[in-house]
Amino acid sequence: MNILAIIPARSGSKSVPHKNIRLMNDKPMLAYSIEHALGSQYINRVILDTDSAEYAEIGKKYGAEIPFLRPASLAEDLSLDFDVFYHCLNYLQENENYKADIVVQLRPTYPIRNIEDIDKMIKILVDNELYDSVRSIAPSKEIPYKMWHRSSDGTISPLLDNIKECYNMPRQNLPVTYYQNACIDVIRGRVILKEKSMSGKHIYGYVMNKNYDIDTEEEFGIAEEFLKVTSGNKKFVFDIDGVIAELQPDNDYEKAQPNVEMIKIVNKLYEIGNEIVLFTARGYVTGIDWEEVTRTQLNAWGLKYHKLLFGKPNADYYIDDKMLNMNRLLEYLR
Repeated sequence: MNILAIIPARSGSKSVPHKNIRLMNDKPMLAYSIEHALGSQYINRVILDTDSAEYAEIGKKYGAEIPFLRPASLAEDLSLDFDVFYHCLNYLQENENYKADIVVQLRPTYPIRNIEDIDKMIKILVDNELYDSVRSIAPSKEIPYKMWHRSSDGTISPLLDNIKECYNMPRQNLPVTYYQNACIDVIRGRVILKEKSMSGKHIYGYVMNKNYDIDTEEEFGIAEEFLKVTSGNKKFVFDIDGVIAELQPDNDYEKAQPNVEMIKIVNKLYEIGNEIVLFTARGYVTGIDWEEVTRTQLNAWGLKYHKLLFGKPNADYYIDDKMLNMNRLLEYLR
């Protein structure tokens, strides 16, 4: 089968200027989607669809084809995905006699993506003739059953009314809803060219729980931090009590219990090639030597680390310019 990945990367962007080629962890953002496509076991052609000669050169460097530059009329703020993809497939058919059986859309605003998800979605479409497309979705954070239309006179009416007074019901009693997260779309080529649609009528929803779509500076920063954390070759310094171990009253460290979830995260960081340093204030105030107890505990808990240091100041607050929020770290590596 001809399975084509198209990475649409126009040069205009107002929220994050030139975000498609902006460096993220020392690599242009669109390069990640090219690498995701090249890493798929099913995709056998990768095209960067762009209106920019500069973007095209960057795309070539990372392994994408650029058979044409997109017309400026298809690179505007309100240009539709369908028009872009129809143009691409029609061009390939007319100029190369190439017909794509399956088309995979990988938006360059998703630098973080699991290649296994791409391949699973392609396989779903290959194995099920009934489906016209497979679309990645995620659980809705907001509840549409509690949303409203507001008219010009200020009165409101429910967005959804298939359940009587759903807006007054507990959220737990309402159906689970999903939104399209724009990470991966897999579509049959005929659906685009013949049915003139980006989805068709029979759409399979592939559920994802994590999303790193880039539309704001804040989202750019979060995604870049994730890539830095998970790329290896970094030094991480962890406190022990309150991080690796649960806090104990009166600092009776012999009774300390492990934070099992955090230990799993630290071990993941160790295994992907990061240096793990433990820096603790145990004994800083009292002068008690806790090294033997601490090493015995860490060994029993199965924690992987490179260095154990004592002497960190015992403070109510410890401020550092390179601080990484512990909850954010848990979110990244769970």
